[in-house]
Amino acid sequence: MANQMWRSFGTEGSGMAYDITELATMALALLVAGIGAGLLAGMLGVGGGIVVVPVLYHLFNMLGIPEDVRMHVAVGTSLATIIPTSIISARAHALHGAVDTVLLRALGPAVFVGTLIGAGVAGLLRGDVLSAIFAVIALAVAANMAFGMEGVALRDGLPEGWRKLTIGGLIGGISAMMGIGGGSLTVPVLSACRYPIRTAVGTAAAVGLIIAVPGAIGFIATGWNVAGLPPGSLGYVNLIGFALVVPTTMLAAPWGARLAHAVRPQLLRRAFAAFLCLTALRMIYGLLT
Repeated sequence: MANQMWRSFGTEGSGMAYDITELATMALALLVAGIGAGLLAGMLGVGGGIVVVPVLYHLFNMLGIPEDVRMHVAVGTSLATIIPTSIISARAHALHGAVDTVLLRALGPAVFVGTLIGAGVAGLLRGDVLSAIFAVIALAVAANMAFGMEGVALRDGLPEGWRKLTIGGLIGGISAMMGIGGGSLTVPVLSACRYPIRTAVGTAAAVGLIIAVPGAIGFIATGWNVAGLPPGSLGYVNLIGFALVVPTTMLAAPWGARLAHAVRPQLLRRAFAAFLCLTALRMIYGLLT
């Protein structure tokens, strides 16, 4: 009976039937991805999208979701999962005094506007273009974090005026298109401006919330009534994926935050680069196959 219910639900939502074994595999993979996303969110200041986006993308591919919407739903769902993750992670870092509230207020408005623009543009792009953007940017950031000279910075503090607004807008816009919480860009930018790595990670966790809320809303709006969405979708946000990822993500985020304050900053940079590189390679592989 359960198998029949799932098949009926899948057929009604997208014109496709899903085997109960496939759905159980998807559920298990999402639960595990939630743990990984939570650890990364707490430890590295990323919103977990670095794990959730490729996992969702490949799971939707396994379930036969059309390529035209597959990446959009992965990105939109990832942004939705980042909302609770960022709240938990930012609070944990704030307890350690690692969130720069002055910097957050200065960057916040530009990040918010950039996120709205990025989500709108992403809704107009093809799925393979979104995948390429994710892969190229993730690989570039990974290379910077892995091979950048330790302790070398471009300047002391962020630039003022329109340049700071531009940086915030780009962080928001690119992060929304990638389905990440902004840590992938915020951490290296702040590190290059001579902010301590733990302050960069903690502040990036808070930036993730500014990105995730308008980003998720934007993907819901641009995906409204689009054909071929997986069952249980609200626009480009899949509520089933959200419900499975969020509990384990929220559980694991404080573990990651404690780990971040227990290991050397150099190890944080290397771990950050390793996960970004893995994500980029997974996306590139998907584009070539």
